Amino acid sequence: MAEPIRIVTDSMMGLKLPDYARLSARVATVLGHNPGPFTGPGTNTYLVGTGKRPLLLDTGVGVPKWSELLPRGLNELCGSERPERVVVTHAHQDHIGGMKDVTRLFGDLPVLKRPWPTAGPDNAAGVPITAIDHDTVVETEGATLRAVFTPGHAPDHLCYYLAEEKALFTGDVILGAGTTVIPDQTGDLGQYMDSLRRLLALDVEKIYPAHGPVIPDAKRKISEYIQHRELRERQVLGALQDGPLEVARIVEKIYVDVPQFLHAAAAQSVRAHLRKLANERRVVEDGGRWSRV
Repeated sequence: MAEPIRIVTDSMMGLKLPDYARLSARVATVLGHNPGPFTGPGTNTYLVGTGKRPLLLDTGVGVPKWSELLPRGLNELCGSERPERVVVTHAHQDHIGGMKDVTRLFGDLPVLKRPWPTAGPDNAAGVPITAIDHDTVVETEGATLRAVFTPGHAPDHLCYYLAEEKALFTGDVILGAGTTVIPDQTGDLGQYMDSLRRLLALDVEKIYPAHGPVIPDAKRKISEYIQHRELRERQVLGALQDGPLEVARIVEKIYVDVPQFLHAAAAQSVRAHLRKLANERRVVEDGGRWSRV
């Protein structure tokens, strides 16, 4: 029986989500309104807790629409006028960029995240960062978050396990539709696969992703993500079985179901796989052409 072309078959294209909504007794969301082919309707920013001062998890990219919706969502969904603290998954702009609006609206609030390994990206917050790391527990009324270090998409990435719901805020590690980008400069697919397996080992039932809808069957989705990347790896190796190829040619052989305008994004994924395989000494590059060892 032939292997499928892909495991994850849905995408962010055409997805719509409400401006703000209550998702559970202790989780609400306010949409970041930064739509795109990889962000879907935009970044999900979350209000976590049952009290009058919930945690704000991620801040979007910082667009006026979100800064208008956030106070309204706080008031209507939480009966709140101000968050207690801000918890950030990682320092990519569409997760930390709205922090300047948070400061303008509510004054100085503690901002908790794992520091980026080098100077620069965390400065986008515009305020000092309170450093946290793997297994740090962040508590608020009605909710307990435990940080889970999940590098691969970003070197500082933390997911947050919500103990009361056996739920997981996955940031960009797992999305509500489609698959995660592994950036050329700062991504690491080997680390990312390790992160997925770490999440699979958790007692988790539901996923609140940073993009797209809530995922009700966490274990199934995490397993699909692992299987999808393992399939892509086999496809990359299969594309090279008859001799050396450039990345663009590998993309053409593998992504036969993807329109041409998405081939640049597909090439980024292929490069991530090739870097992982090169680290494992299973492929080698020479003059822009890749071959199996």
